[in-house]
Amino acid sequence: MVYTTAIVLSLIGYFIIGNLAGRRVKDLDDYLVAGRNAPTLMILGTLVASYLSTSAFLGETGFAYDGYPFVMLIFAAISTSGCLLGALVFGRYLRRSEALTVPEFFGKRFASKRVQMIAGLTTVFGLGAYLLGVMQGAGIMFEELTGLPYWAGLVLVWLTYTGFILYSGSQGVVLTDTVMFVIFSIAAVGGSLYIINDLGGWSGVIEGLLAQSDKPGIALWHGVIEGKGATFSSPGEALIWGLTLGLVWATVLAASPWQASRYLMARNEHVVMRSAMLTAVVLAIFYALMMMTGAAINLYDPTLDGERAMVWAALNVLPSWLGVIILTGVFAAGLSSCSTFLSIIGFSLAHDILPSSRSERSAMRASRIGVLAAGLVALLLALFQPPAVMAVVWFAATLFASSWGPVALMSIWSRRITAAGAGWGLGVGFVGNLILSLMKQAEWVSLPVYLHPVILSTLVALAAIVIASKLTRVSQAESEYRAFLHRSPVENERSWAAVSRRVAVATMLTGVAVGAFLWWQYASSLATLAGRFGVADSAVTGAYLLAAGCGVMLVIAGAVGFWLVRARSADVGSARMAKS
Repeated sequence: MVYTTAIVLSLIGYFIIGNLAGRRVKDLDDYLVAGRNAPTLMILGTLVASYLSTSAFLGETGFAYDGYPFVMLIFAAISTSGCLLGALVFGRYLRRSEALTVPEFFGKRFASKRVQMIAGLTTVFGLGAYLLGVMQGAGIMFEELTGLPYWAGLVLVWLTYTGFILYSGSQGVVLTDTVMFVIFSIAAVGGSLYIINDLGGWSGVIEGLLAQSDKPGIALWHGVIEGKGATFSSPGEALIWGLTLGLVWATVLAASPWQASRYLMARNEHVVMRSAMLTAVVLAIFYALMMMTGAAINLYDPTLDGERAMVWAALNVLPSWLGVIILTGVFAAGLSSCSTFLSIIGFSLAHDILPSSRSERSAMRASRIGVLAAGLVALLLALFQPPAVMAVVWFAATLFASSWGPVALMSIWSRRITAAGAGWGLGVGFVGNLILSLMKQAEWVSLPVYLHPVILSTLVALAAIVIASKLTRVSQAESEYRAFLHRSPVENERSWAAVSRRVAVATMLTGVAVGAFLWWQYASSLATLAGRFGVADSAVTGAYLLAAGCGVMLVIAGAVGFWLVRARSADVGSARMAKS
């Protein structure tokens, strides 16, 4: 009963907060991009909340429970670099464009409504699949906690986030995302620390995982590589998977519509950079704790369904008060992603695909109708499609890596890409990935781990961009808009730069701390126990390399951010001198 009450109260709370935010909506800018005035905390909150959905708390933690906690850390070390990559090479230029949606940015950059429409269509269909996955995760959570039917949870969740989006738009999304970010951050840290300490700390967990026989190898960097349920057949295959999917998700974090669109709401470009660095820090800490926790649950019960392992632990291991916090936190993660995805789908449907509205009032009305229509379709699909949270979410995300990734980066850095190249790249990358993934799912084709459908479709998309761009010419409008995006900033921003440099230093220090923590708690513990459990020297060496790599990625992110802020400040000074 206590869990049911907590979930219902949280739904009511988010609905109230979202609708209070709606009072600040005065025009289309307020509704679609929160008035472009969101501070660092809110951009950080909505970036993390958009990324850490029920897929992370249920699916990815479940994958760690199934035997691959440290493969997920390899994945995370690479993928979180996409936060800074996105801000550095795409996000800050996107903010400069002052577009209302990311597809509109593509339309402006290539002076083409057709490109904008193609980007809008991929947004609607790709994020529709993503929304389906996170809605199913929220429905599973509701069913597990309350004992009420799965469909009832889906309907209540849908009513909550659709209700406040219809009224408040992005103002409500960014505010509720920030509140949810605080709640599930407390939940993740509190729940993880309790479970790990209950099992004797990191060394106790490592020793327990080495001693158990249900999932041999789960404590090693490559995870389970033998037995009937093994996902990988060798350490090399596990490493290739972690690196490949890490790069894919780095691209997703850099250019996907639900991540990149958050930068359109930022107060200025320094907020973009700061929030990106802090997002990398938060995600690194989250994965270091949650993946170890997922594996540790095996020491209580190794026979659970992986996607329900965290829910089981909250109900059966944690104290009631902490279980309530972590489960409402997981629920909040799903709800925040649902609200983000639905808002983007609805906005894109009204603003990028349908004919332009003649007035601002009719544009806002069209956006609200788009949100409602998209939400109803997603609800119906979620009610009748069997749940598969991680599979659906990961499939949907890779669609944007192969289609949006190449076009987003080339739209900023290539002088030769044309509107035709962008259109073909978006379409071929999306459809090619979709077809290959469905063929693989149906077992019509068998691909090695290093030839994931997203890799092949990205290569095909790049080829389509190159060929189409060679057959067409860059227009003057395209050339001029790219030059506009690369203009030197001239605003007064010394105080902003000073704070951004401090954030960059904090990011580097956090990288050192994360690396040292994993070195001491994981690698050193494994080395101490290696002789007793027959762990190979190569596995111990891999653990040390994993610890160092996780720390180094954050150090590099902070160093690049620090360099960029200094270079930008120098550009501002030069621009002022030239102007005077």
